[in-house]
Amino acid sequence: MKALITGGGGFAGRRLQALLEAAGYAVRSTALKADPENDIKGMDMTVPDLVERTIAEEEPDVIFHLAAQSSVAVSWKEPQLTAQVNVIGTINLLEAVKKNRSKAAVLLIGSGEEYGYFPEGACPLEESVSLHPGNIYAATKVCQEMLGEIYHRSFGLNTIMVRAFNHSGPGQSDTFVISAFCRQIAEIELGIKAPEISVGNLAAKRDFTDVRDIVRAYRLLAEKGVPGEVYNVGRGKAVSIQSVLDTVLGLCGMTVTVKPDPSRMRASDIPVIEPDVSKIYSCTGWRAEISLEQTIADTLDWWRSELSKRK
Repeated sequence: MKALITGGGGFAGRRLQALLEAAGYAVRSTALKADPENDIKGMDMTVPDLVERTIAEEEPDVIFHLAAQSSVAVSWKEPQLTAQVNVIGTINLLEAVKKNRSKAAVLLIGSGEEYGYFPEGACPLEESVSLHPGNIYAATKVCQEMLGEIYHRSFGLNTIMVRAFNHSGPGQSDTFVISAFCRQIAEIELGIKAPEISVGNLAAKRDFTDVRDIVRAYRLLAEKGVPGEVYNVGRGKAVSIQSVLDTVLGLCGMTVTVKPDPSRMRASDIPVIEPDVSKIYSCTGWRAEISLEQTIADTLDWWRSELSKRK
């Protein structure tokens, strides 16, 4: 089996490539900039000719479409870029698959943010719940999913749509909340910054899953998922950002002041997002196995090691 991972140089992409190679897949990864050292091919998703040429040359059996502008915070600041990468990039990929008459399974990675402002009492969220995205990133992912459904229905493409909820783990950018907390604590421990941690909205509740579990779900869905269907991927249990912070602080042996930071607040924030994950379990048998506490501990240890190298 040959797999193509768009966005393969990213946080989840690197984990997915390692998982697939261990399972015997031949893997080609792409990123915006080529990385010959890690055998990553350069491909700008917004340039249709490049995308079409890559599909023609690689002839993959399965495509994992991870390439995206994936930060909600960045989407508020750079909405045009977010739409260009997430929507136009997806169109370019689907058109390339269509033009090459490829029968590849195409896993389109969306987000739990797509649900947005859902009716009271709707949690845990089933895939059939109406989508009312509450931010620009989420809106682009809803559009991506709709495009996947259209290309499946109209052209017979084997698209499988995923709504992946928050995932974290060692090596993640500190633009995401768990990694942001862990980096700040590691900086405090190493004397890089004062014993003060900046936080955003601590009341919001989110579903967090370890990236190592998430990519395992991607592989199973590519192998067993039904084309044209949508699957939630997450732990199935939302926790408050406050509880995440408490866990991080509990791993630090110092007294730390918590300081609200307006720059970390979003223009619009959904109070709670929690998925129903019975559909993916029924289809593949997948469920999250790594505890949130373990994910946080591993992320903090990664930042401790990484920052120690930089001192």
